[in-house]
Amino acid sequence: MPEAKIRVALLWHMHQPYYKDLVANQYRLPWTRLHAMKDYYGMVAMLEEFPRIHMTFNLVPSLLAQMEEYAEGKAQEAMQDLAYRPAESLAHDEKVYLLRYFFQANPEHLIGRYPRYEELYDLAQASGENLERAVPFFRKEDYTDLQVLSQLAWLDEIYLDRDAELQALVNQGAGFDETDQQVIQKKQQQLLKETFKAYRAAASRGQIEISTSPYYHPILPLICDSNIAAEAHPGVRLPRRRYQHPEDARLQLERAIELHRRMFGVKPSGLWPSEGSLSEEVLQMCAALGFRWTATDQRVLGNSLGISFFHDPAGSMVNAERLYTPYEYQAASGSIHLIFRDQELSDRIGFVYSQTESRAGALDLIQRIKQSALPVTRQGKNALVSIILDGENAWEYYDRNGRPFLRALYGMLAEDADIECVTVTEALERHESEKLHRLAPGSWINANFDVWIGAHEDNVAWDYLADARDFFAEHEKSATVEQRTLALEELQVAEGSDWNWWYGPEHSSANDADFDALYRSHLANVYRGLGHHPPDALAQPIARTRQRVISVPPECEIKPNIDGRVSNYFEWLGAGLYSPVRTSGTMHGQKIMMQEIYYGRDQENFYLRIDFQEIAHLASGQYEMRVSVRNEPEKVMVIGFKRESIGADVQCIIQIESQGKRSEENRCKAAINRVLEVKIPLSMWKLDPGGQIEFQVTVWEKDFPLESFPLEGWLAAPAPI
Repeated sequence: MPEAKIRVALLWHMHQPYYKDLVANQYRLPWTRLHAMKDYYGMVAMLEEFPRIHMTFNLVPSLLAQMEEYAEGKAQEAMQDLAYRPAESLAHDEKVYLLRYFFQANPEHLIGRYPRYEELYDLAQASGENLERAVPFFRKEDYTDLQVLSQLAWLDEIYLDRDAELQALVNQGAGFDETDQQVIQKKQQQLLKETFKAYRAAASRGQIEISTSPYYHPILPLICDSNIAAEAHPGVRLPRRRYQHPEDARLQLERAIELHRRMFGVKPSGLWPSEGSLSEEVLQMCAALGFRWTATDQRVLGNSLGISFFHDPAGSMVNAERLYTPYEYQAASGSIHLIFRDQELSDRIGFVYSQTESRAGALDLIQRIKQSALPVTRQGKNALVSIILDGENAWEYYDRNGRPFLRALYGMLAEDADIECVTVTEALERHESEKLHRLAPGSWINANFDVWIGAHEDNVAWDYLADARDFFAEHEKSATVEQRTLALEELQVAEGSDWNWWYGPEHSSANDADFDALYRSHLANVYRGLGHHPPDALAQPIARTRQRVISVPPECEIKPNIDGRVSNYFEWLGAGLYSPVRTSGTMHGQKIMMQEIYYGRDQENFYLRIDFQEIAHLASGQYEMRVSVRNEPEKVMVIGFKRESIGADVQCIIQIESQGKRSEENRCKAAINRVLEVKIPLSMWKLDPGGQIEFQVTVWEKDFPLESFPLEGWLAAPAPI
């Protein structure tokens, strides 16, 4: 009788959010490019050293689409452009931007590896949060070194070792010039092209299986029906709007299959559902589309079977025979197989072994695999241990990007006669699947969907998505093919899981405001793509603001002279004031228009004064101001600007927008010179006698909301006493 075998199904999940603004044709953040430089090539290239080691890589379609654009030189991205620009051409705000973003790397393992990079990091840190103060202390050569080292630090270890030009830059260490910048730029594009070749080669020799995910990485159960969150977590607070679009979920899967077939020449057999999120409705859909297998977490299996999985004091898995086996679910549309990851073993790679010596960590993992599976193998049965985790974000916490650890692990696994490393499809061929009659909905995080739904910010994001989805359904038939295609693409991007990952209390990063702005931009582009104005609400951050503001309510009645000038100190004395404290942490390229606003009223009129960062922009005719009142949101006052000739005064054009139509409004008065001053009769709105006005002010550029005050909620102007 042959000895029992432990088969290890390693699955590395490769994913980055979709950072491209399709209307602007700009990548707003650099993380796809940087992780493509640092992680993806080496993860598969090192397998050439270990031919007995087989595994599965899950490559998310939207990640592949972004990488393809970078590899072909088509991607437009501000950080990429600034990295390769001559330092002497950098403007002041671009230097601040470099200091803000080019140190966003692990201080110990990425920055600290290069002494000159660490020196520059310390110099920037000495200025605290106000990086404006650091600019004068950086010389031209400092900026050039920062530009080169910030990219060199993200280059793949194996690619670095194999490239003489890059090794020369590593050895040089400092004193770089424009030629060195050009070398990095050229190597980046070459590396991305080599990455695609490496995965295709490993798949063709049978060493890896490549699986896919829904195209833009949505949480499929929530796209099918957001109310399923309450089944996974009874009592969770649901959004105001129910999102129920299984047709969108199916389209995300169909597009994933299409891209996978184009890039790798075959239809994918397996699907890693975004964040391990599954439901029975999703299984039905996957089976109907011909997927052979999918996967999720042990806690989802535990909820489905009504049992628990945990390690006993000796390290053996309790109920191991129920976890370490594949399952088959019979749907009406066909059958589909499932594997369930061992959470602790997976998380030890993600969060623990970065703190240990490489060989010690690898040896510990192998011993734990054997001990965990012991209740199965001592019965003479084979065990399938599934280890599934993120294949990119953990490595910056490891020495040399985790390559010494992985080499030690793969070497030990290859030499161990008791263990066989297999792809998921190979595992299904060598193990008989148990029948699974019920699947509890859930994800690989706590077996529920709480990360993406339930918190206030999450639910607002879902409500806005539902509004945009309904708007698309109402207007798609009257749109051109080009308009419909763009709007649908933006909707699918907005359905992705990554936006709600950063909303709510669970996660935060230095780029929270950037993610928020990009999500709202995608939603706004749905409306713009169909030829309509987006709602003003999309100019306001969804994320609860962490920005400090000065906000003072009105103290008394005011009656300013509306001439666009602050005629004297007293005319706005007693007015309300709203003034955000600006920092340099906003997204590069995001326009900051308003500096502060003053507001108040008398018995007959509401008054508003807006101080701008740069008032000259308004003369271009591209901008307009919109004043919305909560008491009557369907009626919006719109102030446009025009200049008859160069040097002439800027004129204000006042209109009222109601139900999508605009008409001139002669009762209001507005003037612009040093500031914008506005007078609006209270009779314009349906106000309760003696009631307060709650309002928002939004700057629009053409059809897009740029900025809104207040940053969240409404400002209130009570009736004067």
